[in-house]
Formats: sequence, structure tokens, C-alpha cells
Amino acid sequence: MSKAEAGSRNDASQGTAEQELRPVPYRGGGFRPKRVPFAGVIVFIVLIGLWELGSQTGVISDLVVPAPSEAFAALAYLVESGQIWLHLGASLQRLVIGWTLGTALGIAVGLMIGLFSLARAGLLPLVSALFPIPKIALLPLFVIWFGIGEGSKVATILFGSFFPTVIATYGGVDNVDRTLIRMGQSFGLSWSSIVRKIVLPGAMPAILSGARISASIAIILLVAAEMIGAEHGIGAYVLMAGSLFATDQLLAGVALLSVLGLSVAFIIGRVERWVLRWRG
Repeated sequence: MSKAEAGSRNDASQGTAEQELRPVPYRGGGFRPKRVPFAGVIVFIVLIGLWELGSQTGVISDLVVPAPSEAFAALAYLVESGQIWLHLGASLQRLVIGWTLGTALGIAVGLMIGLFSLARAGLLPLVSALFPIPKIALLPLFVIWFGIGEGSKVATILFGSFFPTVIATYGGVDNVDRTLIRMGQSFGLSWSSIVRKIVLPGAMPAILSGARISASIAIILLVAAEMIGAEHGIGAYVLMAGSLFATDQLLAGVALLSVLGLSVAFIIGRVERWVLRWRG
């Protein structure tokens, strides 16, 4: 065999070896969603642009809905006059206090129902009976109990945030893989260690989903409560604008509520990403 033939065979064998050692692309993504930057912003810009175009050309009547530029002007006046901080501050205070207390109590009661048979037997029927009641219908009763001030509004938000959190929490506990719990018991882990290291991490996705739902309900109840006997707040501002048929101010208030909802969802999403980083 000549040196040329031997060299060609060596090159061929090296090429075959390189092909065999070529890394295989990873296929185990598990349907993990990919981030698409600025997609939501582009959708918002396109919709608002079409809306403005329709208003300027007369396709969309100002009597039906004002142009986005008019609503933006009303929002700019709110910022310049300083009224936005008055209304936004009052609403944020009520929302943070009511939602935080309702979520904390809901997680505690949901864990009790999920972990203790006596609590499940006694509290679950009560939760199932009270959850379907429209919480805003109880606002007059809260006014009698806590007065026309902040107490009744906070209680309405707390009550509305409590029940979705309870249901999401005990549902998350029930859906934890029992094989993992039996494995922890077989390794001699204590009850508290199993709850802390297995049950809580396994139930956390459901708890955070319940927090998202309860936050949306809290914003709805916030607006409804502020429309009844509140001097300041986004709901009171929207009610005033509606009573005056100032549709541009009304739309500005709705935009504030939308920004508030997006901000809350963004914060919960960040917390979810940090808490559930173990999922990869």
C-alpha cells in the first residue's frame, strides 16, 4: 500500500470519526416557551395605530370611543396636575394591603386543608359554599361592619383574594406526586422536612397561578369598591369621568388600570421565575 493510499484512508477514517462524534442537538426542551422580545409591545403599537387611524379618518366615531391621542392628552393632564399620584396612591395602598393579607391567609388555610384531614373536613365545605358568592354584593355588609372608609374596601379585596388562593393552594398540594412523598418517608425524613422540601416546591406552581388569578380579581374588586363611597382612587376617577360623559378621561382611567394589571403580572412573573428556577 502506498503512502498516498494510507493517507487517504486515514483522512477518511478521521472524517468518519468526526461525523460520529458530532454533537446531537438537544431535544428535551419539554415544550418550554421561548421568549420573543417586544412581540407584545409591537401588538399594542399596531392596535393603537389602527385605532388612531380609524378615528382620524372617521371610521370610528368619537361618540363611540375617543381617539387614543385624546386619551393620552387626558392622561398627560393627570400627570401635570398631580392628580394621578393622588388616585394611583390611594388605589395601590388598598390593593397592596387587601391582596397581601388575602393571599397570605389563603395560602395558610389552603395548606391546612391540603395537609390535615380535620381541616379539610371542616373548612373545605365552608370554602365551597362561600366562594361562588359575588364579593361585591357583600360590600354593603362590610360598610356596616368596617365603616365607609378604608376598612370596607380593604375587606372586599381581602375577601375576594382569599378564596381563589385557598383553592389553588390545596389543589397544588393534592397534585404533588405521592411517589416523592413516599420516597421521603422511606428515607426517614420528618413530616416538616417532607412538607418543606417536597410538598411546598411541588405545590408552588399552583400557588403562584392562584396569586395571578387573585391579583386580577383584586383589581376588579378595587375598582368596584372605589366606585362606592371613595373620594380618591382610579375607580372613583373612572366613575366621575363616566358621570360627566368625559370619554377621554374615562379611557385614561381604563388605561391606568391596564398598566396596573400589567405591572402586577410582571412582578408576579419575576417572582415565579425566581422561585421556580429549579425547574430549569
